[in-house]
Amino acid sequence: MAEDYYKEALRSAQKEQHARAAKNEPETLPVLDDILGSDKVTTGVDLGLVQIPAELIAGTKSRGRASAFAPNFMPIMEEGTEFAEKWKRLCDAHLTEGIRDPVKAYEYMNRYYIEEGNKRVSVLKFFDAVNIPGTVTRILPERNGDEAVELYYELLAFSKYSHINFIEFSAKGSYTELLKVLGKEPSEEWTEDEQKEFSAVYYYFKKAYFQSGGDKLNSTVGDAMLRYVKVYGYQELKDSDIADIKKNLSKMWEDVALQSDETPIELKLDPDGEKKTSVFSWFLPFGTPSVLKVAFLYDGTPQTSGWVHDHERGRVHIQRVFDNKIETKAYLNAMDDDPLEIIEEAIAEGTHIIFTTSPRFLQASLRAAVEHPETVIMNCSLNKSHRYIRTYYTRMYEAKFILGAIAGSLTESDKLGYVCDYPIYGQIAGINAFALGAQMANPRAKVYLEWSATKGASEAAEALTQQGIHLLSSQDTSRFRRDDRSSFGLSYVKDDVRDLLVNPTWKWGIYYEKILRNFLDKSLQNEYQSSSKAINYYWGMSSGVVDIIYSDTLPHSAKRFGEMLKNSIIKEVCNPFMTPLYKQNGERVGSDKGALTPEEIISMDYLVENVVGTIPKYDELSPMGKATVDMAGVEGAQDSSDKEPEPEEV
Repeated sequence: MAEDYYKEALRSAQKEQHARAAKNEPETLPVLDDILGSDKVTTGVDLGLVQIPAELIAGTKSRGRASAFAPNFMPIMEEGTEFAEKWKRLCDAHLTEGIRDPVKAYEYMNRYYIEEGNKRVSVLKFFDAVNIPGTVTRILPERNGDEAVELYYELLAFSKYSHINFIEFSAKGSYTELLKVLGKEPSEEWTEDEQKEFSAVYYYFKKAYFQSGGDKLNSTVGDAMLRYVKVYGYQELKDSDIADIKKNLSKMWEDVALQSDETPIELKLDPDGEKKTSVFSWFLPFGTPSVLKVAFLYDGTPQTSGWVHDHERGRVHIQRVFDNKIETKAYLNAMDDDPLEIIEEAIAEGTHIIFTTSPRFLQASLRAAVEHPETVIMNCSLNKSHRYIRTYYTRMYEAKFILGAIAGSLTESDKLGYVCDYPIYGQIAGINAFALGAQMANPRAKVYLEWSATKGASEAAEALTQQGIHLLSSQDTSRFRRDDRSSFGLSYVKDDVRDLLVNPTWKWGIYYEKILRNFLDKSLQNEYQSSSKAINYYWGMSSGVVDIIYSDTLPHSAKRFGEMLKNSIIKEVCNPFMTPLYKQNGERVGSDKGALTPEEIISMDYLVENVVGTIPKYDELSPMGKATVDMAGVEGAQDSSDKEPEPEEV
């Protein structure tokens, strides 16, 4: 029997070597000593006895046995050799009484390299062992900013309390996201039952994923599982069998496959950029209805939220513009109940397009979009690479740049204030644009930053005025509310007198009108059919969806200054993010006379040099702030602390 197994293992090794040779890849096991090199200073940490995931055993510690195995750890020595006989004896021992002696291994970057017990590993891998016991020494890599190293340290922080070391991701922040969708705190110790349950769920999902073709993608099993759980939830995954998982994966496969794309997002910067008629228009699942039904989901009411008020004005605008060709319905306070049920209700009523106007609706929007591809669902957020929903937002940073320039020209103290709500994508660009505009007008200007998501809008504004700061930029809305202590737009505040000077506004009515016209002429549908990426609409002043309103109290010269900058931005003569620019830590961004790309602007997770303040950590946020950051938060705000994991833990 052992002889037959050895022949099978040998054939597997030869097949692996031939495949590697065809790709011009190494045909033997990797060697840790070669990877580390003699010039690297390494720190070894004794982890004791560890259950090593067999799939993570990558090679040998030294060259001694590397040439005896193919990269899949199957033997390449011919039958009749001493090596082959020893392998067969180990095979017999495994089949009769089991291999109990632990191997000795080194772990580096979550890959294990065997020092003693290579043949034991080979035999156990041949019989598809999930875990192999071993005494492990961890080699910690130097933290030098490399993304792979930082991702590894995120794994260490995750495994410190979960004791799970087999799930891997390809994007930073994913371990934090996983904990949130599981409902776990970062420093919450996992019970043995929770560890076993997660392990079982992971390997069940892995089997379904590979059977669906996941082994042909560049993304990891963890990437796919996290994306799946964001749509269907962890509880549903636990309750599903392999057939159910494969069925659901088939519905969202384009979304899963998108993760292996180096550029998963396709930005649409111009509403008129895609007007070509496709030959496939006649076959599109989205027809042109006689009466277009459009739904809006709001996280609040127009009376209590300036954000909802502005979107509601947009809904009223399109109802008036399209008259009897369109039918709209607004769902208020949709987060108070289950937003997925509300979306399902709208779909059941025959709604063609649904606008979910807050990042907090993202998960429900995605689940509904996967289940109902016949309905167009659009979520108002940024930087989300989901194939089945479109996201839309404005380049509000263009207006913020103008406000900053005006504030910089008016300040007498060189100190300006900025109140931001949530540390999400798009908002950081607004802070930085304001600061750069102020710096352009006044090189001495400093922008002092406070967050309404940590202390409340009024309290944040009060914290700035107590520092003697009179020019404040706060929330953006079309409403001029002189009696609101939290302030809107750019205001001059002194002795409880608040004078609103200039206000950036969202022209949601124009935005929605352009989107619906694109739907009616089928260009919106054509965009989706002709692309395999996630589509994000990111329109700005040139599209008429962002504007600024001046009050009568603003000096005429400042208004002329603002109009000059506005026209320059519209004509693309002026770009708020010309480089080089500098972060708070002095790091240089970009080169001379270059401009940041839209992708670089969207993904900003740093503050520029003349901002005084920080991006708040997750634990500092209000419950609403945490819920919003969960859906669209920048990387820095996702973390609960800056503490590095203790390397002694597995």
